[in-house]
This record gives sequence, structure tokens and C-alpha cells, in this order.
Amino acid sequence: MLARTLSATLVGIDAHTVEVEVDITSKGLPHFSTVGLPDAAVKESKDRVKAALKNTGFNFPLKQITVNLAPADIKKEGSSFDLPIALGIVMAEGIISPDASQGYLISGELSLDGKIKPIKGALSMALKTRDSNHKGLILPQQNAEEAAVVEGIDVYGFEALPELIEFLRGMNNRVPAAIDIASVMKENSVYHDDFADVKGQEHVKRALEVAAAGNHNLLMIGSPGSGKTMLARRLASILPEITFEEALQTTRIHSSVGLLNSGQALIATRPFRSPHHTLSDVAMVGGGQFPRPGEVSLAHNGVLFLDELPEFKRNVLEVLRQPLEDGHVTICRALSSITYPASIMLVCAMNPCPCGYLGDSKHQCVCSPSQIHRYRQRVSGPLLDRIDIHVEVPAVPYKDLSDDHCGEPSASIRQRIQTARHGQLERFRKDNIYSNAKMRSRHIKKYCRPDRNGQSILETAMQKLGLSARAYTRILKVSRTIADIEGADRISSDHIAEAIQYRTLDRGLS
Repeated sequence: MLARTLSATLVGIDAHTVEVEVDITSKGLPHFSTVGLPDAAVKESKDRVKAALKNTGFNFPLKQITVNLAPADIKKEGSSFDLPIALGIVMAEGIISPDASQGYLISGELSLDGKIKPIKGALSMALKTRDSNHKGLILPQQNAEEAAVVEGIDVYGFEALPELIEFLRGMNNRVPAAIDIASVMKENSVYHDDFADVKGQEHVKRALEVAAAGNHNLLMIGSPGSGKTMLARRLASILPEITFEEALQTTRIHSSVGLLNSGQALIATRPFRSPHHTLSDVAMVGGGQFPRPGEVSLAHNGVLFLDELPEFKRNVLEVLRQPLEDGHVTICRALSSITYPASIMLVCAMNPCPCGYLGDSKHQCVCSPSQIHRYRQRVSGPLLDRIDIHVEVPAVPYKDLSDDHCGEPSASIRQRIQTARHGQLERFRKDNIYSNAKMRSRHIKKYCRPDRNGQSILETAMQKLGLSARAYTRILKVSRTIADIEGADRISSDHIAEAIQYRTLDRGLS
């Protein structure tokens, strides 16, 4: 007898519908085969399904069983086909009506005792269920809240195979999972790091505020222990509040690689990723035999922090150039091409020299000029071209460290940044960009015109400091953001002067 159920497989972060066909015949010797381009985990499902059915009181038929996963030209991977295969066998044996699962997308991994384990990519499967106009989604209980954020479909979560079989036989009235999206967003939007904890470093906090207001990439240069990492970890807390659509995008990416906590419905904070400098280029942008999102995609809608920037391999830094420019990563293979979103704010930190103490008032630098030059040359010019703000981070004096006064909290800084971002959205609503950092030449010419004093200061800086053409463009972009924070329509000399201070590497380090 032939039975059919619907399931889904992930290709990148997108779910594709898979029809699971189970054919059972008594002719010939007992045999179980799976076709349709399955990987090793899918082929092993026969043993999990056999044990799960036996240990929950159902007979596993000693017949010829053929499972087809259609369409056959898409690679199937993972253990999420256990549940639809088990249901197909039960239907083919006549225990459940063949129409019982019609209209449902079914996915789940089975343990040997019949428990249903959580899967990856439940949110993507829920979106696919809605877009394909299916009736509902059946999946593990631990994934139910994650999938329930998608409105317009019925989501049923089950903990064990017998419960699901009873439901499909009409023996229990299971209520679809439901969540209050507003309360979930509120509960999960708490940042554990706050700018109120930062002692001193007022000019660095100002640079971070400017960077966040215009979505500018940032480089911090300072001695070990000056607080670069601590400041970077708090940057996400002052970025504009994440929207529901952004939360969906971020959650989909993290769900596809299994990074969601058990029972977590949404990621409602800006992600902060800080990979170690020993990672590979594939780990950075994604890829592999079965392509997975990399760190740059896991930081989508948030912050990617690269500590000890010159220690990263050159090829790892070079692969960042395309996602920083385009906001996405495209992984090409012989038979397919997968695109991952990668709209990030890049924040980097580095020492001023190999020993780390160039310019430090309490420690003597032991590096030669040639060593310092080679150290800085590890970071390529094309990558530095994409970093708008360079700021020095000096060591914090004891007076500031011992001060009991709390700094300005992240919430009040975020309010100013959201106001500045709103003005940018209004300004660029017809240009398909959302922040000052994304401005092209025509936008700079139109929106970044300094007043007469500002032009004079900029001209003097170009001549005296020997600033390059790219530094000129970055100064105009950053000065536009500073003006937006202050609510000014025109860029003034004060805005230009502050923006010039944020070009440390162009001016040279003392």
C-alpha cells in the first residue's frame, strides 16, 4: 500500500516542501530502502523509526518498504524526516486514515523510545507552510512556540509519537500553539550589558554613538586592557530597537544552525558575534559541503566584532569586502547558488603596535618602526576603506575607575539614535537605503554640503594632514550623522571638526 505525507528540508535558510512517499509490499524479502538524494542521517532514520514504532506498541512490518523523498534533485539532510516516515508506515498499514495528515507539513526527529526531539529550521518551515497555503504544521513540542510566531497557520507540537497518532485518529482535541508576539518581543528584548557600567572613555562612547546613529563601521585602537572589548559588547544595546520583521530574519538564521535555546520563540535583541581570530574564511562567510551560514550572517541585523584585527588571516578579512558592500553573501556551488543575508555593523579592535603600548604613558613601546609598519599592513587598504570611524581608546585612569557615578544608560542613548535613524529613513525613503553609511557619491553631493566655515576647516585638514580622497568622503558621511544626532539640517564646522577626529589611521598614530 502507498501512503503520502508532506515534510520540508532546508536549503540555506529557506525551507522547501518534500513529499514523503512510503510504499509497503509483502512480495520479496524484508527490505527498507530510502531514495530521493538522502544523506547518511536520512538513511539512518530506518533504524530510529523501527525502534520507535516497536517501543511504542506498534508493529514494524517485515516487508519491503520503499521511501521516496520528492523532488529527487534536492539534497535531503538531517533527521527531521523520521516523523513523516514513521507516519507513512503507520498509514500504509491502515492504522491511520490516508487522509488524516492531508494539508499538514510534518517534521521531527524520533528517539528510540518514541519521543519527538527538536529540529533545526522550524521557523522557516512555518513560513513555508503559510506561503504554500497548507493547513498547518506538525512538529516537536519544543519547536512549537518558535513556529507559532507565524500567523495564519495552525501549529501543533507533540512530545511523543503515540500522542500524534491519537491526534490524527481523532482521539484527542489538541489546541494549536499560540503566543502573544508583543509580550514575547518585550520579554526577549533585554540586553545584559549597559553603557551605564562604562567608567570614563567619554570620547569613545561618543564615537560609538555616532557609529550606531549612522550604521558606520568602526575601528578602535588602544593598548591591552583599555576597554575595547567591553565597549564593543555594549554597542548592540544602543542600536535601534529590532523590528518584528528583523527579528524573524535573525531567528530564521539562528534556527537553521540550531542556535536557538530550547523553547525560545524569537531573538528580539540585536545579535553580537565575536569570532576568534583563528576561524577560517568558510566559517566567516558560510559554506561547506552542505552550505551553512557563517559568522557574518549570524550577525545579520546586529554587530560583528573582530578583536585583535591584525591577527586574523588575510584571506578571512578579504572575504568580508563583498558582504560589507552588498549586505548579503552568495555561496556558489556546481549545482546551486545560495544567498544568505549579511547586513551588519562591523566593529574592529586592534593594538597600536605589536607590543600594544605605542603612545601609552605608563608603558614603553619596544617595537621598531618597521615592526609597527608590518603590523598595520596586515589589515588591507580595501577593508579599511569600508571602515568610516577610527578612534583611539586610551587606558582608563584610576580616578575614573574608582568613581561611583554611573554613566548614561543605553536606553537614553538609544533614544537619540532612533531619532537620528528616523530622520535618515525619511531622507532616503526614495533611494532604497536606510542609513548614512550606505550613501553613494550622488547622495553625498546632495545631502552632505558643509557651510562655509565647515568647507574651510575640511580644506585645511586635507592639506595639513594629507588626508586621502576616501578620508574626505568618510568625513562627510560621519559629519552628516553628527548633524542628524543634533537635529541640524546643515553640516557646520563643529560637525566637520569632530568627524576629522575620527580618522586616526589617516592622521597617523603618535
